[in-house]
Amino acid sequence: TVGKGAVRRERPVLDAVPVIRRLTRQPFTTSFPSGHAASAAAFATGVALESKGWGAAVAPLALAVAASRVYTGVHYPSDVLAGAALGIGAAFALRGVVPTRGQLPAPGRPPAHAPALPGGRGLVVVVNQESGSATATASLVRDSLPLAEVVECAPGELSAELEKAAGQGRALGICGGDGTVNSAAAVAAAHRVPLAVFPGGTLNHFAYDLGIETVDDVCAALTAGDAVRVDLGRFRPGPDGPAGAPGYFLNAFSLGAYPELVRTREHWAPRIGGWPAGVLAALHVLRGDRPLEAELQGERRPLWLLFVGNGMFRRVGPAPGRRHNLADGLLDVRAVHGGRTPGLRLLAAAVAGPLTRSPVHAAVRLRRVRIAGLTPGTPYAYDGEVAHSQGELVIDKLPEALTVYCPMTV
Repeated sequence: TVGKGAVRRERPVLDAVPVIRRLTRQPFTTSFPSGHAASAAAFATGVALESKGWGAAVAPLALAVAASRVYTGVHYPSDVLAGAALGIGAAFALRGVVPTRGQLPAPGRPPAHAPALPGGRGLVVVVNQESGSATATASLVRDSLPLAEVVECAPGELSAELEKAAGQGRALGICGGDGTVNSAAAVAAAHRVPLAVFPGGTLNHFAYDLGIETVDDVCAALTAGDAVRVDLGRFRPGPDGPAGAPGYFLNAFSLGAYPELVRTREHWAPRIGGWPAGVLAALHVLRGDRPLEAELQGERRPLWLLFVGNGMFRRVGPAPGRRHNLADGLLDVRAVHGGRTPGLRLLAAAVAGPLTRSPVHAAVRLRRVRIAGLTPGTPYAYDGEVAHSQGELVIDKLPEALTVYCPMTV
């Protein structure tokens, strides 16, 4: 837009262009540089920076878009070349602000001892049939690990199957989303068996933070016996109340807006689908008019959101992203304080850096968090699951409590 306004070059004369090649509607803006070429080049470069294979697939389409601007007579070749250069530059500039996964350093990984299980011998994999892409992933697991035992079950049978599998095999495998992996992690830690995580959910935050994105990544680790130790977040009392076991989280624990968002999204998702339900839930939460009242570390304040991460999250652009160290012994605690404009405050918190302080947003590193004064029944979320508090919560960590298969070359 700046270039078009500064150069103000007229469009080529169409006399030499056959009528059949001309556009039905001619552009009315100035000619230099080509916006179509810039957009196509930016998109193709962005894709290539994430995946060379997909970049090669979309590159011919981007070239066709650029060439079509000359073919139809609406741009000079120099307009297209300048636009393409601007698009490529924009892609690299954005990459400097929001790094791709490959640019980030590998997470800190204390190595752990785990048995090598070539072909999956001695591994029992439990699959949550209702998690994202778990059923399709389970088929890949059977093909890649023919010696492993694969058990598919409904969510209501998950706990029993995990307990059985942890007692039968040399290692426990799990295929599902973050909530399913959460259940398996608690069982694996209790039975002191290594865990193999096959990403089969919608988001798969924990697997991705380990650098595991495909079944092949897990198979390589199982064959070599490569594993790491990770921290396990803990909150007390757990979802079953004071008389039950503690609750655990691999990714994050939260109070306030996020649990309400999860609850609303899951209410509507079976009717209208996951993404529309997420948008509807966000709109519902941002229209809320009352923040949560709680006493955090001895100080009572209204809160729109309290986020407690299992390990410090590296900033990727305007929001928390990947964790560099999954065994740092720290809790990443972030709070958005109360006020009359929850939407603006949540947006301000997202834009702020991970350890900034402002009137609406605070972030600190702690090893233990005490939350008191909660109204009984206040919802909270942990790894995408929702439960309700009994009035007080204590959150801490079990350092390096879990052993997880992870390829060392990732």
